[in-house]
Amino acid sequence: MSVQTADAVSVNGNGHAPLDTKSLLEKIAALEARVEALEESPAQDIEDRLAMVVFSGDLDKAIASLIIATGAAAMGMEVSMFYTFWGLSVVKKKKSYDQKNILEKGFTAMLPAGTGGLGLSQMNFFGAGAKIIRKLMNDHEVASVEELFEMAQELGVRMVVCEMSRELLGVHDDELIDGLELGGVATFLGDAGSAKAALFI
Repeated sequence: MSVQTADAVSVNGNGHAPLDTKSLLEKIAALEARVEALEESPAQDIEDRLAMVVFSGDLDKAIASLIIATGAAAMGMEVSMFYTFWGLSVVKKKKSYDQKNILEKGFTAMLPAGTGGLGLSQMNFFGAGAKIIRKLMNDHEVASVEELFEMAQELGVRMVVCEMSRELLGVHDDELIDGLELGGVATFLGDAGSAKAALFI
């Protein structure tokens, strides 16, 4: 038989220590106050920022990434785009074979230089699909990928080129669009660590 008092409940014979009701209610009240304080003051390290990795060199994905970036920047968010591997094709302005070894020249020959040479990820049809998409965008008065890129730069979107990918693919500085930064994974993680959202495209 258990014995109850106003302040405690003792349970005999089952090995449990007495339960102090008053102490328990005080702890619950303290927890409720703590939750309320946290709800009123969210984490201070989360900023109004979007961090994005652009891994793909496909035209449709480049368009999608720039639409998201410009939309977020127009809403007042800080936006960073980290271009790596095949995404470097999006931020190139020309091809150059000077001072490159045979493998680097091979990558240069096979990969597009700039948005004008990008193909679609689906239904590209040897470049015809990309031309059709560009025509549809023009017919519907949708900004081209080149216009979106320029708009992103004007809105202050931070564009970082992966230094490791640049070296592996043999991309020289003079092949890149002006106004870009060079950085590594730490650069992206620094932006993503305090971002509301991080995307991989």
